Amino acid sequence: METLKNQPIHNLLKDERTPQNKITVVGVGAVGMACAISILMKDLAGKLALVDVMEDKLKGEMMDLFLRTPKIISGKDYNVTANSKLQQGESHLNLVQHNINIFKFIIPNVVKHSQNCTLLIVSNPVGILTYVTWKMSGFPKNHVTGSGCNLDSARFHYLMWEGLGVHPLSCHGWVLGEHGDSSVWMFPMCYVTSWLLR
Repeated sequence: METLKNQPIHNLLKDERTPQNKITVVGVGAVGMACAISILMKDLAGKLALVDVMEDKLKGEMMDLFLRTPKIISGKDYNVTANSKLQQGESHLNLVQHNINIFKFIIPNVVKHSQNCTLLIVSNPVGILTYVTWKMSGFPKNHVTGSGCNLDSARFHYLMWEGLGVHPLSCHGWVLGEHGDSSVWMFPMCYVTSWLLR
């Protein structure tokens, strides 16, 4: 019979399981490497795969990680992504067609090796490329998502904190629409009134 004294220890040990999933980061630019480091530091994956067409840059970034762990694999060939459970992309708002052309190569290769993965898109323009990825992959819609305006909303919360003195975690404003110049700020009317009265 398990005593109440032993119960908390039992629960703690139960939660300390090593993640068995595999996460792939495509593109080892600034965003890609920030994602890779976060994944490693938060111990989110049992294995991390890094893929980039620029092999020298990939090798340099691997050396810079200096975390001697068997968790990391890398290469130019997409076979290193096999059985991934999460995927991420790269690039810029004014390069829509260029990025779609890149995705025409990336997405089929990822899908070929990881048919049951979830695709997380951070490439710009996020909304368009998330839709394109969904269509290219043939995945159910709940298996393809984009970071959208999450970053914009976080920055908006910071601006409200700076302007109104409201802690970012207590802010309820959002940035909606396409990530970039066409997005729209939306927040409760009470914030507008408070801002105008300052």
